[in-house]
Amino acid sequence: MRSIRPARVTVAVAACAIALAQMPFRTYEPMEGAASEAELPGDFNKKTEFVLGRLMYPSSGWRGAAWTVDYPRGDRTFASAIRRLTLVDVRSVEQPVSPDDGDDIYYWPYLHVGLPTSWHFTDAQSGKIRDYLLRGGFLMVDSFFGTQEWLGFERGMRQIFPNRDIEDLPDSDPIFHGVFNMEKRIQVGNWHSQRFGRWYRADGDVPYWRGIRDDHGRVVVAINFNNDLGDSWQLADNPAYPEKFSSMGIRLGVNYVVYSLTH
Repeated sequence: MRSIRPARVTVAVAACAIALAQMPFRTYEPMEGAASEAELPGDFNKKTEFVLGRLMYPSSGWRGAAWTVDYPRGDRTFASAIRRLTLVDVRSVEQPVSPDDGDDIYYWPYLHVGLPTSWHFTDAQSGKIRDYLLRGGFLMVDSFFGTQEWLGFERGMRQIFPNRDIEDLPDSDPIFHGVFNMEKRIQVGNWHSQRFGRWYRADGDVPYWRGIRDDHGRVVVAINFNNDLGDSWQLADNPAYPEKFSSMGIRLGVNYVVYSLTH
């Protein structure tokens, strides 16, 4: 991975204790096929303090499972960056998490959501995710661009939180200052769009960092609209993908992880 100046931090985290209700590590076919495949690390089953969860959700309109965009290569590259840039004891592989698997979702304090443009839920699924977030869970939403994709995201999000405001997060918010000072941010580009001479899809040329808060003011959903952090992780070693995007995406992601563990 290209060099990023490390910041050493110590966070108090609750150990992810192995319990009967937890689902074991499992893998799925990535939506992007070979482009997102990654070798299984030898320490994939090591017990650690923290695991990068990835929310599995029902969707339509895309080939394959949309939740697997940038999976698993992006997740595993990001895990290695967390290990190098912080003192968080993170597992080297991700954990797919389904709201249908009993109380499994409550064991994973951080969940990545990729390509939420046609996601939809049953009442039971949306209620489970809502309860998870209000109990202290965290969603990081990523990899969607433009007006139509926002409307698709918002429809699914409103099933989870019908009445909570989606707000633009101020530059001064603690979520941007936990490890790295991210007051100044740039759009994190989408790889496939560069064939058209740009780094965004549709009319998504202006990046936004939005969020939903709980009753205590904690950000429980971090929304990276018109950004593609998953690409910035997955393509961190690709010389054709601009280093400035990978640097921005990894730093933002590290801040989100540490925020989820300390707020």
